[in-house]
Amino acid sequence: MNDMRILERDVSANTAKITARGVQVYYGESHALKDVDVDILSGTVTAFIGPSGCGKSTFLRCLNRMNDTIAICKVKGEIRLDGADIYDKRVDPVVLRAKVGMVFQKPNPFPKSIYDNVAYGPKIHGLTRSKTDLDEIVESSLRKAALWNEVKDRLHAPGTGLSGGQQQRLCIARAIATSPEVLLMDEPCSALDPIATAQVEELIDELRSQFSVVIVTHSMQQAARVSQRTAFFHMGHLVEYGETGQIFTNPKDPRTESYITGRIG
Repeated sequence: MNDMRILERDVSANTAKITARGVQVYYGESHALKDVDVDILSGTVTAFIGPSGCGKSTFLRCLNRMNDTIAICKVKGEIRLDGADIYDKRVDPVVLRAKVGMVFQKPNPFPKSIYDNVAYGPKIHGLTRSKTDLDEIVESSLRKAALWNEVKDRLHAPGTGLSGGQQQRLCIARAIATSPEVLLMDEPCSALDPIATAQVEELIDELRSQFSVVIVTHSMQQAARVSQRTAFFHMGHLVEYGETGQIFTNPKDPRTESYITGRIG
């Protein structure tokens, strides 16, 4: 299996899109993530919850090798996308990140036009052959991000001129423009007001028909609203993972119950 190219799809696999086994993460001498096993399912929103510093964002960044950019960070164990090892030396992390897109906590549009923000990924990955193709991808991505009607008459205005909620939806459009299979979201609503948060949550629910979505959130209410599966992290361990309703109403581990009821965290 190791000699599979990363972008080949293993259609014989079950509904797991990403499988992680024995994942350990170290920042220098600090052991940040300990022996994580989890399957991320296709067509599902998976929420990572837990106190600050528990490892949930660290693990999220393992899924598209963003931790590669941190010199003191070491990742051990196995993470597979469609059965292929994403840490295989032959895998180009840039190509991987086109398949496993990411939206960050704070909206971070490029200092470019709205159009060029969305067109950036398809251009650098050579996904289009003509200006017409590129126009179609930009429009399609902005429509999927529920932003097209708000910006279609000002595509060449700077993306940084949009409101916070619009900027975050622009970043979502930019992430999905490369047709990823997985969309990672690291607290995508924490910098947004309640109205913009509701818009992004509604969008997340729509996107799961096309992508596997993984969201890190500090809001248990948000996890309950948007996800079908929830993973609870605590002190570097994945304590419990299961169907969201079961995690919130009938957790198996006392630490999960303590977090959900507010006794820890």
